[in-house]
Amino acid sequence: MRVKQIISTLLLLLVIPLQALAEYNPSFSTAGFYAIPDSGREVFSMNPAWRFFKGSVEGAEAVAFDDSAWGVVSLPHGVEYLPTEASGCINYQGEVWYRKHFTLNPALKGKKLFLHFEAIMGKSKVYVNGQLLAEQKGGYLPVIADITKVVNWSGDNVIAVLADNSNDPIYPPGKAQRVLDYTYFGGIYRDCWLVTHNNVHVTDPNYEDIVAGGGLFVAYDNVSEAKANVIVKAHIRNERPTPFKGVIEYSIESPAGEIVSTLKQKIAIHSNSAASFSRTATLSKPQLWSPDSPTLYNLYVRVRDTKGNVVDGYRRRIGIRSIEFRGNEGFFLNGKHYTEPLIGANRHQDFAVVGHAVANSAHWRDAKKLRDLGLKVIRNAHCPQDPAFMDACDELGLFVIDNVPGWQFWNKAPEFEQFIYRDIRDLVRRDRNHPSLWFWEPTLNETRFPASFAEKAYHCVNEEYPYKGVFSAYDMQARTASTIVYPIQYAHPAEGEGTTYSKPKFALRDDVTYFTREWGDNVDDWNSHNSPSRVARNWGEVPMLVQAQHYAKPHYQCTCYDVLYRVGQSHIGGCLWHSFDHQRGYHPDPFYGGLADVFRQPKYSYYMFMAQRSPVKQENRLYETGPMVYIAHEMTPFSPKDVTVYSNCDEVRLTYLEGGKTYTYRKPADYKGMPSPIIVFKDVYDFMDDKARSYKRKQKEVYLLAEGLINGEVVATHKVAPARRPSKVMLWLDNEGNDLKADGSDFTTVVAAITDREGNIKHLNNYFIKFHIEGEGRILGGSDE
Repeated sequence: MRVKQIISTLLLLLVIPLQALAEYNPSFSTAGFYAIPDSGREVFSMNPAWRFFKGSVEGAEAVAFDDSAWGVVSLPHGVEYLPTEASGCINYQGEVWYRKHFTLNPALKGKKLFLHFEAIMGKSKVYVNGQLLAEQKGGYLPVIADITKVVNWSGDNVIAVLADNSNDPIYPPGKAQRVLDYTYFGGIYRDCWLVTHNNVHVTDPNYEDIVAGGGLFVAYDNVSEAKANVIVKAHIRNERPTPFKGVIEYSIESPAGEIVSTLKQKIAIHSNSAASFSRTATLSKPQLWSPDSPTLYNLYVRVRDTKGNVVDGYRRRIGIRSIEFRGNEGFFLNGKHYTEPLIGANRHQDFAVVGHAVANSAHWRDAKKLRDLGLKVIRNAHCPQDPAFMDACDELGLFVIDNVPGWQFWNKAPEFEQFIYRDIRDLVRRDRNHPSLWFWEPTLNETRFPASFAEKAYHCVNEEYPYKGVFSAYDMQARTASTIVYPIQYAHPAEGEGTTYSKPKFALRDDVTYFTREWGDNVDDWNSHNSPSRVARNWGEVPMLVQAQHYAKPHYQCTCYDVLYRVGQSHIGGCLWHSFDHQRGYHPDPFYGGLADVFRQPKYSYYMFMAQRSPVKQENRLYETGPMVYIAHEMTPFSPKDVTVYSNCDEVRLTYLEGGKTYTYRKPADYKGMPSPIIVFKDVYDFMDDKARSYKRKQKEVYLLAEGLINGEVVATHKVAPARRPSKVMLWLDNEGNDLKADGSDFTTVVAAITDREGNIKHLNNYFIKFHIEGEGRILGGSDE
C-alpha cells in the first residue's frame, strides 16, 4: 500500500503570518497509552485504506461482499469535504459504511487483539469477518472490540463499520441538528488502532466497565513543593488457563530522564480472572504541573513473570498537581491560592473543509494557538474531544473543563438518562489521568433536567474518581432544585451580564466557587443573530475592531475581559464563547464569534487577547510568551483615522510617517481591570498624507511603527505600511513548526496572499488563486477530489 501525504491547501488571502517557532513534532497517545519496546505490547495504526460508501447497503457486513467499486479513504474521515460555509444542515446525515481488508503477521498469533476506535459518530456497529463485535449509540467516546477469536490467520480479514449520524432523541445530545448550535458531522472521524498484547495484560478502562477501575489509575495526595504522593493502581487480567504469578513494576521518570522512583509489587492472579493492585510512591521536591510550568513525568508500568520477563507494559505521561476549590476563597493550585482570574475559551472540534475529521497535529496546533494568547482554560464544548487535544493540553499547560455530550435537550425516556450516566463514566475513565483535567461537567449544557439527575450525575463522577482533586460544575441557569451542592457553579458576575446573582433563588453561597462557562456573545435576537461579537474575517478591519472592543470593554454592560478582572475571588474567571468560528445546524451562517476563523487565521480580537498575557518571557516553552505589540490598522484608503494598538507593554510609542509625529501611551499604574486595555491613538491616519508622499515617490516614508517598551527599553515592534501595486503571491505554512507526516491522516494549512513587491499584503483585492499540487499529496476539498 502506498501511503500518501495529505496537504490541506486553504485559500486565505487576507492573512498576516505568525512568527514560526522552531520545529517541534508532538507525540500522541494511542488508545490511552504510549507503547514502549520489548513490552509484549504493540499498536498499529488502522487509519489507512478503508473502502467507503455513503448510503444504506444490504449485506455490507459480510466477508464476501464486493466493495471493489467503493472509494478508498483514510481515517480520520468525516464522510465528505465541506465548503467553508457549512452551516444550516447542508452536511450529510444518514448511514455510511466502511470496510477495511487486512492480513495479520503470524508473529502476533497467540496475542490478544483489540480494535480501538477513538470515536464513531452516532449509532455504530462494528463487524469483523461478518460477526458483530461492538455496538454503540453516542459519537464522542471509544468503541472497542476484542477481535482475538474471530480473525483469520491464513488470509484476508474484513472490518465492516456501519455509522449513522442521523437525528436520534434516545441518546445524547439527542437534539435534532436543525435546532442545534453545532453539527453532527459523521463517519469514523478519529483514529483507529489495533492493540496487541499478551494474555496477561493491563486492561483498558473503557472496555472493562469497572467503577473506578480498569487500566491504569493515577492520583495524587499531600502535594507540595517539598514532596508528593503518587498513587498508582493497575488492573491486570490473566486470560491464561493457568494462574499467573509475577511482579508489577512502576518507574517514574523525571523530565530530565532520571528515574526518581521505582515501585515493585508481587502479584498473583487466578486463571481467567483479573485483579487490581495499588501502590503509593513518595517523590521529594517534585516538579509540579501548572499552566505556567506544565511539567510532565513519564510513568512506566511493566508486568513481569517470575523469571523477570516483561509480559506487558507501556508508558503514560503524568503531571503532579493538586486542585482545590474552596468556596468563596476561590481556587487553589498545588496548595497555593491562585489569585489571577483564569481566562479561557470554549472549543468545538470542527475545522474548515474536514469537519470533525481533524488530524492529531491540527488538534495540537489549536491548543498551541490558544496558549500563545496566555489563555489557561479550555472548555470542551459540548462533548468529549479528541485524545490528541487532551494530550496537547497536558504539555502546553491548558486546564480542561471536560463535558459530557448535551445541549438544550432532555428526553424523559429512561434510556436517555441511562446513556448520560454511561457517558459520564466512560469520560472519567478515559480522561482521569490527564493533568490538564480541571473539573468535570457531567450535566447537560443549558438544559433543564430533573433534580434527581443532577444528584446522580454528581455521584457518578465521584464514584469513578474516589480520590482527592475531583470536582464537578453545575449551571445555575438549569434552575433545578438539587439537594447536592456542586462545588463549582456557572454564573455571570453581577458587574457583567448578570442579574443571576441578584435573584434570591441564586444568591451567592460561601461554599461555592463561581465561573462563567460562556461569555462574549451578544445577539439582537435568537433568530437574526446580528451581533457586534460575530464578525467574519473578510468583513474587514472596522468590524474586527468592533468585535475586539466588545470582548475587551464595551460601552454597555456585559461580561467581558475587563469585568472578569474586577470581580471578587469567589468568581475565578470565565471562558469566551468562542475560540474559533464553527459550523451550526440551526442557522444558515456559521458562528463568526471566534478569535480566529474556521481555518484558524486570526482576527484582531486574537491579538487583543494576546495583549493580555504576561509580558514576562519564559524560556523553554512550547508556546509563545513575552512582550508583544500589534497595530490593528491596514492603512487603506478606507481605514479609520484612529489607530488601534494592542500591547502588553508598559508603554507604546507610535510613529506615523518617516520624520512624522510620534504618539506615546503609558499604561495607568492604578488600573484595576483587564491587564492591558485597548490603546487608541486618536486622529492619526489620513490617506491624503499617503497620496502626498506617493506623488513625490516617497512611498517608503509612509508607515505606522509601534514600539512596545518596558522599563524604558524597546522590547517589541510592529510595522505596517500601505500595500502598493499587486506584484506577487506569498505562500506560507500555518503549521506551528510541525512536520507533515506522510501517514495518510495528517494535513496542514497552506496560506496564500496577494502582496506588493515589498511583501505588504493587499487586503483589498478581488483576485482568485487556484492551487495545483504535484507528487504524493492531495488538496483536501480541492479540484482533484
